[in-house]
Amino acid sequence: MRVVFGVLGPVTAWGSAGDAIDLKGPRHRAVLARLITARGRVVPVTRLADDLWADDPPAGAVGAVRTFVAALRRAVEPDRPPRAPARLLVTEGPGYALRADPDAVDAWRFERAVTAAATLPPGDALPRLDEALGWWRGPAYAEFADEPWAHAERSRLAELRLHALERRAEARLDLGRAAEAVPDLDAHVAEHPWREHAWRLLALALYRTGRQGDALAVLRRARTLLVEDLGLDPGPALRDLEADILAHAARLDPAPGGTAGRVWAETAAAYDRAVPSGARARLESTVGLLRDLAMTGGSGLAEARRHRVAAIEAAEELGDAELTARVIGAYDVPAIWTRVDDPGQAARVVAAAERTLAALPRTGQDAARARLLATVALESRGTRAERGPEAARQAEQLARGLDDPTLLAFALNAVFMQSFERAGLAPRRDAIGAELVALSARHGLPTFEILGHLIRVQARSALADFAGADEHAAAAGRLAERHERPLVDVFTRWYAALRLTETCSAAETGAAAETRSAAETGAAAEAEAAYRDAATCLPDSGMPGLERGLLPLALLCLRVRHGLPARLGGAADWGPYEPWARPLLLLAEGRREAAAAALREVPDPPRDLLLEALWCLTARAAVALGDRPAMERAYAALSPAAAELAGAGSGVLTVGPVARHLADLADALRRP
Repeated sequence: MRVVFGVLGPVTAWGSAGDAIDLKGPRHRAVLARLITARGRVVPVTRLADDLWADDPPAGAVGAVRTFVAALRRAVEPDRPPRAPARLLVTEGPGYALRADPDAVDAWRFERAVTAAATLPPGDALPRLDEALGWWRGPAYAEFADEPWAHAERSRLAELRLHALERRAEARLDLGRAAEAVPDLDAHVAEHPWREHAWRLLALALYRTGRQGDALAVLRRARTLLVEDLGLDPGPALRDLEADILAHAARLDPAPGGTAGRVWAETAAAYDRAVPSGARARLESTVGLLRDLAMTGGSGLAEARRHRVAAIEAAEELGDAELTARVIGAYDVPAIWTRVDDPGQAARVVAAAERTLAALPRTGQDAARARLLATVALESRGTRAERGPEAARQAEQLARGLDDPTLLAFALNAVFMQSFERAGLAPRRDAIGAELVALSARHGLPTFEILGHLIRVQARSALADFAGADEHAAAAGRLAERHERPLVDVFTRWYAALRLTETCSAAETGAAAETRSAAETGAAAEAEAAYRDAATCLPDSGMPGLERGLLPLALLCLRVRHGLPARLGGAADWGPYEPWARPLLLLAEGRREAAAAALREVPDPPRDLLLEALWCLTARAAVALGDRPAMERAYAALSPAAAELAGAGSGVLTVGPVARHLADLADALRRP
């Protein structure tokens, strides 16, 4: 049975079905409340006795406390077998501790919700604050208001509640819902007249609803109460607001973009004044900004990459391995494409991470070590070096041993990037994506939640589950719009082109034999137009590792998919894919000897999202040329992916079912 404890009001507990649990008498509830205030720490039984009897415990008080604890254990763990150790109210050393989950105590849950809301945009913060404030049933630890041991916690929670009320009002104002904020703020300032920020919010809300006179009256009332009743002079925020209202200052109008820009500029200026130019804190703050800059895409991503290396080098110059580890590891930008944008820069980051790993203290640095290992794995993606998979495994192992969901998400990203050691691993990547979605949704990590959905778009496409891929593409798009992640549109547009390719292919399959050739040509033309449209977003994406050669490769795969000649017309930049395209292009020109020579030079494809697609291109050329060694290599490499669509695991292109290519290879290998 799962037990939930409530202290935001009278102390109580509920079972799994929401039914109240009988906690016996007031001293039983006092013991429970006292252990909750300790937040998981052990409270000696003698301390409990002193607290329950106000430092004058009677004879036998310790025995009484033990009796209370035993009764509480029976109440909250009724199914515990006799003599089995307690799970919730545990005995440790000289006393007791409550080992409840973080979400099992309403006060703990409330604190986490308010803290999380502070980092969310208003539209996401408002419902979370509404829900959290609804958990209050009265004053915290209501029946223990006079107990000295409860004073500090009651005061802290009361202050946090007032802060949450004001933060909720701010969110309503930011969302243009000023009228909704007025009643709650009016009651709030009546009960807590010393809170200047609340007076300011009320006056601003009234002004934004067109009640300028009422807004000025509120400010006058605030000044009177502060000066005459409390002996306090109003602060500059109230004085400035009154002047702005009288002047109808534009800055008071509800303009989220303008307000955000002003807050940014003022905060940046304050930081620049307060933090010395050579302070190490600046390096860590810089990496946080670079991480956010990278997610804007385009020139922001390119600039973030460039300055990232400079920040790492600056950290290494200071000779502080722990600082360098934080600077390297803080750049936890999710990655979905398996070819790095700048191989030279990636190699420098890997080298710095390896040096820092070697320099870190051997103990007490598991989180830093996991981030460095994940960085090594991410920046080594697409290569055949064994260090990448090894680093990913180590990062995941360390992250799973730590209570840090963001770190685990980062490590899972690294594991995903190193999950291409052979063909046919779409189910494994689908499981990684599913864990990322669940983990990120549970802990409010929208960027990694988007990553999880995009991974599942790729994996479900490889498994020909386009209905499932559609759902994840739509979910990624919704999250990207809400959290302003423009790069997601690049991948969803390319997925739409892939989806069209497969929709057209399905239609062709059902066409009559005499019309199938025309249908194939028409479908290929429609899909080609979709690919060319999707490619228009690549030059501004800031992702050269994705951009170079992708459009011609997609068009070539499309033609192979439909059994059409590999003629694209005009010059094309094949980028890194030229070795696998060249044999087919030469064959289309009738240059068989040159094509055979080119095929003999084709290397094994890199371990990335296009592994199966490139092997299938090799297979088509090998069958056409009768190159038995090349056919045997391709057959062995593709066999584990027999149930997948070749290349569709990239989420951008496909060469059709791997099974079809395997069948053609098998037929050709059976020939004498």
